[in-house]
Amino acid sequence: MVKALTIAGSDSGGGAGIQADLKTFTAFGVYGTSAITALTAQNTLGVQGIYEVSTNFIEEQIKSIMSDIGTDAAKTGMLANEAIVTTVAQAIKRYNIKNLVIDPVMIAKGGDSLLSDTARHTITNELIPLAKVVTPNRYEAEVMLNMKINDIHSMKEAASKLKEFGPEWVIIKGGHIGEQSDKAIDVVFDGNEFHLLESTRFSTNNTHGTGCTFSSAIAAGLAKGYDPLKAIKKAKSFITRAIQENFSIGSGHGPTNHFVGTTTEW
Repeated sequence: MVKALTIAGSDSGGGAGIQADLKTFTAFGVYGTSAITALTAQNTLGVQGIYEVSTNFIEEQIKSIMSDIGTDAAKTGMLANEAIVTTVAQAIKRYNIKNLVIDPVMIAKGGDSLLSDTARHTITNELIPLAKVVTPNRYEAEVMLNMKINDIHSMKEAASKLKEFGPEWVIIKGGHIGEQSDKAIDVVFDGNEFHLLESTRFSTNNTHGTGCTFSSAIAAGLAKGYDPLKAIKKAKSFITRAIQENFSIGSGHGPTNHFVGTTTEW
């Protein structure tokens, strides 16, 4: 059985975090395990509360999984604070997890900060160098690199600079950046060649958890033995359909549709 591990926060509303990750793993036919870094009281209207898990218990969760079940790939999401980032980085090295996807949850799509400056620095310097694939959105890349990203050229420049930190593959998620506002464009870079991944951009409020879903889909593909570019392209197709076939739950920003995995073999 192919396995993947998510190290991330819990979303009680089910649209993002480990809930989205585990749904995505299942959609790809991958057995999912989890190490929870933070609990959130959350729904489609927002986050009402956050409870950070102790580093000792995060370490214990990862140890429990790796000493018995093991994993073929892993991904990280919300890591909450600097101590948690360091603990996770140490665990990744201790258990020699190679197929690692880092979703550096620092800045929300709207530009709001989700992590302290010191924790951001730790992610950039301790965790990203361990990544097979790193998947920042444009706002996160801007903060990490102290530069403005407003077109395809600057996305490529950002990908090149981020590659210097040590990840094997870099994806800069541009969303509707650039002249074609009807397209969702991501820049992928492996150190030698740029790949532009384009898809139709759908106008909907139901996009909660897109970053979590995309990164966990990449991890699932890597776990199944796909090469990184194939895993990334499969993930792009999956998240595009999940947004296109979204549905409304609650009164605010609903989730993407992870059920699309039941109708297609990814």
